[in-house]
Order: sequence, then C-alpha cells, then structure tokens
Amino acid sequence: MLAAFVALVVALFAGGAAAPLPLADPGAIVRFGLPAATVVTDLGASLAIGALTLACFALTPDRPEWNRALDIASAGALLWTVASCVTGFFTFLSVSNVSLTADEKFGQSLAFFLTNTALGVAWLVSTLTAAAVTVLCFAIRSVSGVLIVALVAGAGLIPIAEQGHAAGAASHEAAVSALALHVEGAAVWLGGLLALVLLRPVLERRLASVLSRYSTLALLCFVVVTVSGVASAAIRIGSWREIGSPYGLLVLAKVIALVLLGLFGVVHRRVVITRLDVRRARTQRLRENTPAFWWFVAAELGFLGVASGIAAALARTATPVSQAALGDTSGVSPAEFLTGQVLPTALTPVRWVIATGVDLPWLLACALLIAFAIAGVVRLRGRGDSWPTRRLVLWIVGLVVLAYATSGAPHAYDRTLMSAHVVTMAVVAFVVPALLVSASPWTLALLAIQKRTDGSRGPREWLIGTVQSRLAAWLTYPLVGPVLLGVSLWAWIHTPLLRWSVTTYSGHLVMVLQLVLVGWLFAQAVAGVDPVPVRAGRGIRILVVAIVAAVAVVVGVLLATGSGLLLSDWYGAMGRLWGLPPLADQQAGGVVLAVVGFVVCAVLGVVVLRRREST
Repeated sequence: MLAAFVALVVALFAGGAAAPLPLADPGAIVRFGLPAATVVTDLGASLAIGALTLACFALTPDRPEWNRALDIASAGALLWTVASCVTGFFTFLSVSNVSLTADEKFGQSLAFFLTNTALGVAWLVSTLTAAAVTVLCFAIRSVSGVLIVALVAGAGLIPIAEQGHAAGAASHEAAVSALALHVEGAAVWLGGLLALVLLRPVLERRLASVLSRYSTLALLCFVVVTVSGVASAAIRIGSWREIGSPYGLLVLAKVIALVLLGLFGVVHRRVVITRLDVRRARTQRLRENTPAFWWFVAAELGFLGVASGIAAALARTATPVSQAALGDTSGVSPAEFLTGQVLPTALTPVRWVIATGVDLPWLLACALLIAFAIAGVVRLRGRGDSWPTRRLVLWIVGLVVLAYATSGAPHAYDRTLMSAHVVTMAVVAFVVPALLVSASPWTLALLAIQKRTDGSRGPREWLIGTVQSRLAAWLTYPLVGPVLLGVSLWAWIHTPLLRWSVTTYSGHLVMVLQLVLVGWLFAQAVAGVDPVPVRAGRGIRILVVAIVAAVAVVVGVLLATGSGLLLSDWYGAMGRLWGLPPLADQQAGGVVLAVVGFVVCAVLGVVVLRRREST
C-alpha cells in the first residue's frame, strides 16, 4: 500500500497531473484525491477477486482456509464498494466543474451524471456490483457458487475498463480489450498475494502447496498483464518518438517494474517454494517458514505497488496521441463516423493474407491454449505415455484458424463488408469447432493435468465437474447442439443481434464465443472423440449432419438471393468506392456461408461413416 501511494505521488508530479489545470481546475483535493481513491478501489477489487480465485483453484472447501478466504473477499468487496463511491464522486467533480454545495441543484447534477453519462453509469454499475459481491460472499459458500461470484466480481471491472484512458483514442476496440485484460490479470495477481498474506495463519503446513498454486496463477497473470499492457501502451503512445514524453516515461517505468517482477517470480518459484518444502519436511512449526515467506511477499508486493501507483497516475496524465473531442465529427469520413476507424484499403487477395485487425483476447487465448497443449503432450511423453501427433496438429491448426478469423482479414473488414462478417461466422461456427473437437482436448487435459489429492479443485477437477454436470449431459444430447447451431446462424443474421454484433465490440465478442460453443456441441455430437454422457448411433448422427448442412445452405441461400440490404444504414453508408456494391457483397457472403457449412458437414459425415466402418 505504501509503495503504491509513494509511486502514485511521484508519478503524478512526473507526469504533470499534479499541476493545476489552466481552465476549470477542480482543486487540489480532487487532483490528488481522485487517483488516491482509484488506488484504494483497485486494491479492494483486487483483494475480493484474488481471494475468490484462490478459493476456486487453490483452497480446500472443508478446511478453515475456505471460509477465511470468503470473509477476506467480502471485506475486500466492501472496501471496493466504499472506495468506488468516493472515486465516482471525485470523478463527477473533476469532469463537471460543479462546486460542492448542499443545494438541490448539486444533487440533481450528480444524479444526472450517474444515470445519463457513460462514465457515471460505469462507476454506478461498478459500485453496485461490488456491493452485490459483498453480500454474495456471505450468502454463498458452495464451490460452484463461489466460482459464479468470482465471475461476477471480475465483470464488475469491465465497465470502468470501457471508460478507461485509451477508450477515447483511435483503435477503440483494441484499447478497451487490452485495458480489460490488464485490469483483470492485475486484480488476480495482486489480490491473490494479499489474500495469501491474510490466509497464512490458517494454512499451516499447506503454505508451500498453496503458494505454488498461486505462483502458477501469478505466472499466467504476468503474461496477460504484460502483453495487454504493452498493447495498450502502444496504442496510447502512438510512435517510438513519443517514448520520451512524460506519459511514455511512465509507461516505460511500469514495464520495467513488470519485467523485474516477472524475473523475480521465476527466482522465487525455484528458491523460496523449494525452501518452504524442505522446511515443511523437517518441522511442523509455522514460524520456520516465516523468513522465506515474507521475503517473497515483501518483494512482490513492492513491485506490484509501484506498478499500481504508476497505473493510477497514467490515468491522469495526457497521452501523446491526441484525443478527439467528444461529439466532434467535423472532417471525418462516413466510415470514421460509423466505425471510429479510417476506411481500409480494397480487400484484394493479398490483403486477405496480410491484413490484420488484432482482437487481443482471442489472440492471447489462442496462444495460451496452443502452449498448454504442447506442454501437456511434453508432460505425457516425459512420463512414457504417447499422444497422437495428428491430434496435436489439428488442435494447433484449429486455433490458428480461430486467430485468423478474429485477428486477421475477416476481423479487419467485418465492420466494413457484410461478406467479411459472414466469413467470420462461417469459420468460427463450422471450421474451427470441427478441427478442435477432432483433437480430443478434454482427454489430453485429463491425462496431462495433475490430480489434486487434498480436496481442492484444480483445472482437472473443474473439467471433470463440468463434463459430469447435468447441464453438460443436456447440452451434449445429440439434437441439442445442432438445433442451437441452426437457430444461432439465423438469429445472428436476421434479428437485431446482427446490429449488436457488427456495431459493438462486446456484441462481436459474444457472437464469436457463442458460435464456437454451439459449433463445438454440434461437432462433438456427431464426430467427437472425447467421451460424452450420451452418444447417438450412426444413423442419428448422419441425419443430424444432413439437417445442419441443409440449414446452413438455406440460411446462406436466403442471404445470397435476398433483395434487401441488411443494416443498410451501416453497410450502405460506409462511403467506400472499391469492391462489390453493398447488396452484391452481402449476397457473396451468403454463398460463402452455404458452401462452408455444406463442405464441413460433408467432411464430418464422411468421418462418421469411416469411423463406423473401421470398428
């Protein structure tokens, strides 16, 4: 905490945010109080999310540590609630230029800010979410329920990320997604460490094992925070020439702190945890572990505190990239007005290969899933077991295709061309699930991930619980996945969901995730290798494949032969002078959907027939 506030004060003066504003200065209390309250908000949210994450993945439900962790999470959420109220209030004073008074007009202005402006609504939602988490941590103590509470707590950070400093810059989607990943990863990392400090008295001889599990989480968070932080900084700085600006120097200081922290994490994992294991084997006295534990905590908290303080100051420091004034649309093209981006160049065959529209969450997820699969295969072969190379290749190819669909040319042009949007839908609904399901990832995970013996839930236990749940049994019923896929294809094109998925980043993210999931259920039902509660016979599976192929063709043909332009106020108003006319482009997308859906279904049908014959 002390390191965070020291870094905050230094960074405020270094970045120039401590100086009075030439116009409409809110006063010293707001200038210093707003970033200070932001730090406390971040610490409270981190403590709540970190304690809940440890409970889900590192602690045992029937031990005292479980209830202690949930009490810590509730206390952190309470701090988050109060600090969020204060931060929202200071934010109002900072942006409204309204003097603090006790009259009715001030209250009306505050109410209007909290309910009618995006920034005010974001802080209101965050505060209400924190209050809900505070209550839920007391009311819910089951393992599955705590996981849901943890997800709710994590969702409470997203509204603020959407209103972050980079949200007003160019590359709005990339900036917001990078900032969201950054704050979520930092919350788990910092909050987990704070929770460990408070949990230490009840962990006894389990300190080394819980610390080792936290270290694995911290390593994953380090990757997420570093990658997202670099991406966010690149968007805000604009070019290497601005690295010497006050903002650039603060970013550089934060990156150095993160790198040092990552290197320290590698060292402590090999030295400190090993020392704790040795001492645990020699003695049962908790104080024997004290020096090593506190050395680890002090160094990591120091680096994290510095990074948190600099982050709070960055939010109050002007970026080198100029921010367009709110509502200023003079001199922009129709494409810029609609999408916030300059109209891309013509989509040529070469551009299909080299164009990029990076979607950081999907790109990072694909990279991590590939790394996890390779690590799992290496672990299996290291202990003398084998895993088919063909399945590993299918998994990698499937994730590369997903990365291309979400960060390559389809995503770069999906807000400009309806055909590119439909290509994304076809690829993530049919091609990607067929490849991933054929790789049998559930089986690989169950074989490679170490089994827990202390009653806690690790990744393996969560996978088993998911597969054996009633919801999974219903979703893997042979007809459920195909029906959901057919309905989804129609709904994402012919209902208001189309506008949501095209015009907003959150809608696009949900569309891709939902289509991948329902496509997975369809591919698993007809040609999956992993075990499922209910497996239909060959005849039923062939019938299901034929029905889905027919649905894909029908939806595609309706789109290809339609005479009305969907989202005409969007795709028809883009102002582009290259490529097919909007209606012809939409019809081309329908052809792609029909062809891709039919071909993938045909391949799955052949797989079903050949697998039956071979047995």
